[in-house]
Amino acid sequence: MERKTMKIHSNNCSVDLKVIPGHFATNHSHINYYIDMTTLKSRQSEAEAVAKSLVSKYVSNTVVDTIVCLDGTQVVGAFLAKELNRAGFMSINAHQTIYVVTPEYNSNSQMIFRDNLQPMISGKNVLLLMASVTTGLTINKSVEAIQYYGGRMAGISAIFSALYAVDGHAVNAVFTLADLPDYHTFKYQDCPHCKRGEKIDALVNSFGYSKL
Repeated sequence: MERKTMKIHSNNCSVDLKVIPGHFATNHSHINYYIDMTTLKSRQSEAEAVAKSLVSKYVSNTVVDTIVCLDGTQVVGAFLAKELNRAGFMSINAHQTIYVVTPEYNSNSQMIFRDNLQPMISGKNVLLLMASVTTGLTINKSVEAIQYYGGRMAGISAIFSALYAVDGHAVNAVFTLADLPDYHTFKYQDCPHCKRGEKIDALVNSFGYSKL
């Protein structure tokens, strides 16, 4: 994948989003940009800047007890919990603090929470944190699982989202299509790159990419 990396700057955040144009395949679709969030998710200064940007999108009467982190966003989630507490956001759990948890997935790719984590979901106001939102399928599965375990949705946050809402749930993101307007996601059978005979540059997921 020898393509030039571009940097997208957002007025909402002090860090840049790194993107690479091309033809990429995810679990759910084909996309025309690979969004590299490696440093945003793992470098302390960038993860903290992302968290500060995300917390500004919620009002102080939002109740958040638990942050469920997907796509390797645990570092951002920890800083987001810190920023939520600093900004005076309410919590109803007994410890007056915010839990930061990551789910498991079973053999059917269903999200599960073990018995020891279920008290952090059941009866709690849960904020879902993701790296990117493209088709909304992961959000649908996540909301279903959180509600199955007795959680209440407090909000959905993402570093980048191609969608502004999914099934009535607003998606609050640092970077959106306003920052990357020519970003597109396609169903496999409708991908124009495939129809033109263009080979896939890489398989991508939340861990990164594998060149083909």
